[in-house]
Amino acid sequence: MSLKIYLAAAALSVAGVVTATASYAQTVWTMASGYPESSFFTKNIREFIKEVETKSNGKLKIDLRPHDSLIKLDAIKRAVQSGQVQIGEIRMGVYGNEAAMYNLDNIPGVVPDFDKSYKLMEFQKPFYDKLFGKNGMRVITYVAWPGQGFFTKEPVTSLADLKGQKLRIYSKQTQIMGEKLGMEALILPFAEVPQAFATGMIQALWTSAQSGTDVQVWDYVKHFTYTGTMHNKNAIIVNERAMRALDAEVRKIVMDAGAAATERGWRMAKEASSEREQVLRDHGMTIAQAPKDVLDRIDEIGKEMVQEWLKDATPEERAVYEQYQAALKQ
Repeated sequence: MSLKIYLAAAALSVAGVVTATASYAQTVWTMASGYPESSFFTKNIREFIKEVETKSNGKLKIDLRPHDSLIKLDAIKRAVQSGQVQIGEIRMGVYGNEAAMYNLDNIPGVVPDFDKSYKLMEFQKPFYDKLFGKNGMRVITYVAWPGQGFFTKEPVTSLADLKGQKLRIYSKQTQIMGEKLGMEALILPFAEVPQAFATGMIQALWTSAQSGTDVQVWDYVKHFTYTGTMHNKNAIIVNERAMRALDAEVRKIVMDAGAAATERGWRMAKEASSEREQVLRDHGMTIAQAPKDVLDRIDEIGKEMVQEWLKDATPEERAVYEQYQAALKQ
């Protein structure tokens, strides 16, 4: 046997011993997410993982695979449910075809700021606890997106400037909004946005300043027109069987770290909104508030969509919306 082959074999042998030894000492979870390391969502997850691994003294290790590197964002919920991965981050609005509740905060005007988004979350939690529990999962963290806007090549000075543009959106609700604004709205995974711009599949993007910087949108467009409009949510979900396999102490650590990630994530989202807008400016982009006729039309669309949502919602879902609306009036 040559020295090179001997050393390689020895290295593999040592690696095997370390892995086998570690397997007795710790549980390893694989986590899938759809966003890059630069995203505040991913940074928040890194803090969550650090807290879990530190407080559990290494009993639970979480191997994060971000930016669609393991599983596409839209498929993460199914992967967690099936046990393909034990934990994952999802964008709630992706699953609007499964339950009307997923669509609620994707409707323009329902949660136009962070405080309202947090309040709605509090009323949604019991509903989601039951829904995810029935499907062998649990939600341990919710985090809001910063306010949204249009990324375009030319300034948006009126509603007419949006007409006919090919717009990338991320959910059925935002697709409806785009189409009602007179745009050609196309649902695309986040990771495919650069290629879609490069090939002319899209001309404009509807998202937050955070996502704009994540895809270096300044390579394709020069204007960000902010509307606010909606602050929908991502969530961290866990496979229930994987959670039950942990001892009680580690389960509590995971739940506590998840709750901390919710509070921290909301703060990070607020910070990211202004920080990411500055990054856009630093790369030569112009940022402006949406003109009144655009905001008025989006508001009209939102009211129409709420009425349609109420028709489709179950009594339990309508009750959540009614509780939220009542709380806003207090």
